[in-house]
Amino acid sequence: MARQGRNDVQTRQPAVVKNVLLLKAGEAAESVRLSVGDYEQWFLSTIGLEGHRFDILPVHRDAPLPRDAHAYDAVMMTGSPLSVTRLEPWMERVADFMVEAGEKGTPVLGVCFGHQLLARAYGGQVARNPLGRETGTVEVRLTEAGRRDALFDGVPEVFAAQATHEDIVAQVPEGATVLAGNANTAAQALAFRPNVRGVQFHPEAAPDALRAVIHARREGLEQEAVARGIAPGAQVPRLLEGLAPTPAGRRILMNFLERFT
Repeated sequence: MARQGRNDVQTRQPAVVKNVLLLKAGEAAESVRLSVGDYEQWFLSTIGLEGHRFDILPVHRDAPLPRDAHAYDAVMMTGSPLSVTRLEPWMERVADFMVEAGEKGTPVLGVCFGHQLLARAYGGQVARNPLGRETGTVEVRLTEAGRRDALFDGVPEVFAAQATHEDIVAQVPEGATVLAGNANTAAQALAFRPNVRGVQFHPEAAPDALRAVIHARREGLEQEAVARGIAPGAQVPRLLEGLAPTPAGRRILMNFLERFT
């Protein structure tokens, strides 16, 4: 029997829920969506819904942007199969929105395509990587500035991350700080403003997501590898065998949501 009385009543304080605007910049291949979900689901699965409320805005489909980001604790942008080197009108509108949000104090995080779009908006240059596509679980190293940055609090100096990109930030914007890099991509993470960050790798992606991406791009990956002198049929098995957990990814996303908001 339940006991009643004021001494038995436990008062629960309402949890603080952070409102996050997630700008969706494209769609994964159909086979990827069917097996591991689309880009926004990677973020939601990795971050979790406890303590967070996400508004997902498919800006690549010209979804109307809010007048400003005042109602949100943070703005994040996904990756995309599209390229900043082939700029479209919606990309410019969203870039302006993110820059304005950041300048007015809202924390902003761009991932992969979002990282590149922010770099261009702040005056940097984005180009096709002359070293080729970076795909799979890769090693990233923090710079001295990165080791001090709140985004990487609790993250080892050298950590594993999931990656899949052809373009890179070829010229870092004036005033931006490189926080992490590796042999393939010098600007793996950038601080554009005190509250605006970009990461080239995918902290939201699990190994299963990269496995699905590699299978979806199998033909192209093999062709690129053969063109670089790798034996036919060797590249995709190598990439799949190299997939590994990347616990630093969630830590980075949570650092952004906990330390910057």
